[in-house]
Amino acid sequence: MREFTDENGRSWVATVGGGPATDYKGRYYLHLRPSGAEQDAGVGLRDVRWNSLGTAERTLATMSGVELRRRLRSALGRASISPSAGP
Repeated sequence: MREFTDENGRSWVATVGGGPATDYKGRYYLHLRPSGAEQDAGVGLRDVRWNSLGTAERTLATMSGVELRRRLRSALGRASISPSAGP
């Protein structure tokens, strides 16, 4: 888990998402949520995927704030134009 701030100074938490799957290839992915929000809140960026939880946590620990903000912009941009996104 990593905490960081976006361009507007809001706090976010970057975590590793993942679910039960029989195929371990790319089972874990980057999940970003506002600080203080429920664990299920936020957006998942499934382009950033890992095969193991250990690898995911090591990578997340080494990501810079700039990289996390860039990934957040990408995830939020996709979520706002997604057909499943609300109004």
